[in-house]
Amino acid sequence: MAGEGSNFVQPTIPCFNRQYDHWSMLMENFLRSKEYWGLVENGITQYAEGTALTETQLKALKDQILKDLKTKNYLFQAIYRATLETILAKDTAKDI
Repeated sequence: MAGEGSNFVQPTIPCFNRQYDHWSMLMENFLRSKEYWGLVENGITQYAEGTALTETQLKALKDQILKDLKTKNYLFQAIYRATLETILAKDTAKDI
């Protein structure tokens, strides 16, 4: 069996329990370990409307969008529904 004898432990997503400072520290560490924290700090790269992107830029942008969706998924799982409903902008991980 694949998991037998393995020491790998799936990290638990820290749930927000109304102690923001503690939760934010845990969540930042969790997202850094997944290499997603840059999206929370900086957001998705924005290009001026009408800019022709190179193949490399387009690939990087698609990668950022996918990582942002994954980051949002973690945040949605970590924040209780009642609290999440008070957050007005939920379009990107940075907004949340």
